[in-house]
Amino acid sequence: MSRVKVAAVSAAAEPGDSGSSQAVKAQLRLREMILAGELPGGARIAEVAISEQLGVSRTPVRTALMRLEQEGLLEALPNGGYAVRTFSERDVADAIELRGTLEGLVARLAAERGAAPVVLREARACLQRIDELLREPALDDAAFSRYVTHNERFHALLCEMAASPVIAQQLERVINLPFASPSGFVVVQANSPAARDMLVVAQDQHVQVLDAIESGEGSRAEALMREHSRIARRNLREALHGTPTAEQRPLPGVQLIRRRG
Repeated sequence: MSRVKVAAVSAAAEPGDSGSSQAVKAQLRLREMILAGELPGGARIAEVAISEQLGVSRTPVRTALMRLEQEGLLEALPNGGYAVRTFSERDVADAIELRGTLEGLVARLAAERGAAPVVLREARACLQRIDELLREPALDDAAFSRYVTHNERFHALLCEMAASPVIAQQLERVINLPFASPSGFVVVQANSPAARDMLVVAQDQHVQVLDAIESGEGSRAEALMREHSRIARRNLREALHGTPTAEQRPLPGVQLIRRRG
């Protein structure tokens, strides 16, 4: 996602690539094309043309299209084939709300059941690394990229603390929805004049929820994580309705979201 960079892959298949490897490459490249606006919302995907453009056979392209439908970026058409999906602002807001609800649940369970000490230590170390980044008055691209990595790691550790494979599976499905990941709209913060201040607020919530988990305060931990997701909701509104500055870069994929009146 711009500063949260989408993985770039070589379009051409190399000798010896397995069908699975080619499918992954096709999937990554197609996702990149969709989020960059090269394949606009509503556009029908021509399997043959995409196969030729990516330099792979139709079989891995077909597999990639099926996976992107599962991710939610494509929709299957009644008469066959796929089209690039668009999303209402409410769709994205609901996905963020659902993530906040599930993360609140895992935080409460972690507090009530007791999280593994080794996971708690790793989470605390992760937050210390974020603190080090936020000591700087501003974050350059490299520092911001590190922030995104640590932020996503902390959220993954939070899920691990609950020790619930059932909830972890459901949370993974939600996070894979377009724009619903913990860093899905962090890029908006990076481009905002108040970027660092917003990241500091989010970091303070990280620290408070970890304190609540360690203290066994389940209800407080849950409320904090649900409130934490509201930052993403705020960033969604800014991405869609805010006035961009000359320094701002567009959020990749934002053109797929239909703005409310």
